[in-house]
Amino acid sequence: MPLTFHWFLPTNGDSRHIVGGGHGVPTGAAGGDRPATLAYLTQVARTAEQLGFEGALTPTGAWCEDAWLTTAMLVQSTERLKFLVAFRPGLVTPTLAAQMAATYQRHSGGRLLLNIVTGGEDHEQRAYGDFLGKDERYARCDEFLHIVRSLWRGETVDFRGDHERVEQARLARLPAPVPPVYFGGSSKAAGPVAARHSDVYLTWGEPPAQVAEKIAWIRTLARAEGREVRFGIRLHVIARDTAEEAWAQANRLLSGTDPSVISEVQQGLARSGSEGQKRMLALHGGNTDRLEIYPNLWAGIGLLRGGAGTALVGSHTEIADRIAEYHALGIDEFVLSGYPHVEEAYWFGEGVLPQLATRGLWRHPAAASLDETPAAVPFAS
Repeated sequence: MPLTFHWFLPTNGDSRHIVGGGHGVPTGAAGGDRPATLAYLTQVARTAEQLGFEGALTPTGAWCEDAWLTTAMLVQSTERLKFLVAFRPGLVTPTLAAQMAATYQRHSGGRLLLNIVTGGEDHEQRAYGDFLGKDERYARCDEFLHIVRSLWRGETVDFRGDHERVEQARLARLPAPVPPVYFGGSSKAAGPVAARHSDVYLTWGEPPAQVAEKIAWIRTLARAEGREVRFGIRLHVIARDTAEEAWAQANRLLSGTDPSVISEVQQGLARSGSEGQKRMLALHGGNTDRLEIYPNLWAGIGLLRGGAGTALVGSHTEIADRIAEYHALGIDEFVLSGYPHVEEAYWFGEGVLPQLATRGLWRHPAAASLDETPAAVPFAS
């Protein structure tokens, strides 16, 4: 199966420097100087579509624009690109969520991918009126997805659980196709929920040995449920013609950053209740040097940003090699981003994707309709 690549919609703003946000990062600690206007996000989405990305992850949280509304607007400005919409169960009812997804599929031509985010931080969840603890949120998510998937199968659902309750719930029109469910989570409570409900389990960009452990963990749990799960990874990327150019860009992203800003961000992230965030912090330990934690895997992004904090850095060939290495472990989908998101999409799309096509690992999603091989798509070089 060819690899699938997704890009990212920076709905909290973009910049030539690292833009902060999420998981306890103080507001304004690292802001963007390209506002997340609909015009700019359209530019990012169209660029990703042209270059051959399958979809675009759109984040959720108080620190960014709403993912559902933003991507629904962008559907009209794109033709093929799918939208990986981050969504927090529990803030709306499962029946409404199932109906929203079905409506989205009809009006977009089946371009919704659903990224389930069980809940980042307790204080942010409480701001939305959700006062459950993390383990309780996973239990609620389990019930939520059970109801949603039952509705998508066309069932009439009567369900009374510890957190969700519906009576005679049914969709008048089913989603076609049913949107794939993407799911991430590193805590003990996350594993069984991912095994029962996810189509694609997502991990943040850890070194290959740690990624292999996660894959084995979820794969074992899923097989006990009689299911098979695909795997994806969330990374930033800095690809250049030479390794020296790529590392110069990585260093430039942090150059001129006031150490007090890094300290403030790290103090906020240290209070995070997310197991995945703790694993990200452990990769660099707050140090501002020795940030290459594995060949071509750089933890510098996590000094200023919550959530995914690592980047693939190197020449186009080196990054293609690392992608092939992750693929050998079982990773089939890559959710990527880079600062700024228009320019970095071109560096990766014109430099790395053609190499992966030559290796037989990637095919442009539009290649069949264009009747062209991936290497012959006009923008590839």
